[in-house]
Amino acid sequence: MTKQPGRVPAAESHDPAADAATPSGRPLPAPGAAVLALLALGWLTAMLWSTREAITSAAAGVTAISLSAFALPGVISAALVCGAAVALAGGNLLARRYGDWATLRYAGAIGGGMLVGLAAAVAINLTYFDTSTTNVIAGTTAAAAIIGGAVAAARTAPAIGAVVTAALGTLVFVVAFSQARDPLFDLFGAGDSQQSLVDAAKWVSRTESLVAGLVAGLLAFGYLTWARRRLVRRDPAAPTLRWPAYLLAGAGPGLLLLLAEVIIRIGGRSLLDLASALSEADAVAQTSLGTSRVDNGIWVLFVGALTALIAFGRTLGPAHTDDDTPADSPDTAVAERVDPQDDEPDPAEAFDTDPAKADPAR
Repeated sequence: MTKQPGRVPAAESHDPAADAATPSGRPLPAPGAAVLALLALGWLTAMLWSTREAITSAAAGVTAISLSAFALPGVISAALVCGAAVALAGGNLLARRYGDWATLRYAGAIGGGMLVGLAAAVAINLTYFDTSTTNVIAGTTAAAAIIGGAVAAARTAPAIGAVVTAALGTLVFVVAFSQARDPLFDLFGAGDSQQSLVDAAKWVSRTESLVAGLVAGLLAFGYLTWARRRLVRRDPAAPTLRWPAYLLAGAGPGLLLLLAEVIIRIGGRSLLDLASALSEADAVAQTSLGTSRVDNGIWVLFVGALTALIAFGRTLGPAHTDDDTPADSPDTAVAERVDPQDDEPDPAEAFDTDPAKADPAR
């Protein structure tokens, strides 16, 4: 196929911004964003309710502070994902109504995150104990939801939808995996000694992170594949996302987990310090948990990215080049009829020594 100079077809463009828009210039929507928002809201509600039950069932004071510190990462991760999901659903509505207006899209995304953060903060202040730790949890949760809304303001809405889907699935998997911890401890040789318990805990944590990364990558790839087929079915001329979108979607859950850890260490610093100051054992536990969360985020990031990228690569067919031209094509027939060597002089004629053919002037 002949290409015009200076023009790259939409299907061969390597510009993510070009791949993220329809031929009319509108950004590609994220399918199922409303369902994702409802699921994320339900998950955030479940995390807030379970944290409240754990805190209110404990004695006031030392135990409540420790339990609040342990429950904070789950609430922050859920608020981050929920803010992104609600902002994504709102962005779909704004794009459908007003088109691709960047300022309105960012304002709507941040507004959606603020709405989630405000609702969560009010619910925490109304239902939790009125203590300083409650205010820390409420403020950090609101900040996480707003940051999640800002993340969802990106132009590549299908990739953000895949990140939200994979992150939500990863969070659910981590909670479900807790039911398998005790059998895995026995499987990895946990005994009566302290060293065997530490070694078994490391292997359980690595197994959890590895499987969570696989879940994240497969969910991201599945969502983008479904979004592509749905878009092509509605608009065959619409461009498809290229491999960077799959790489970002697979790595997204790990990036969100690391971002949640940053929010926890900045916004929840006072709560973590209070929990660490209770005893030496609590200080060691908080340090160990923080390190484990960072390691888990890194594992999920790289394993999820590789899984999504490998899954996308397996869907690609062989590349078509100019050497694949059929033998009976018109270009080949012309090349066979016209031999470019016919126009070259015969070397024997250039050095002909026949006197009859010599130059008369000589």
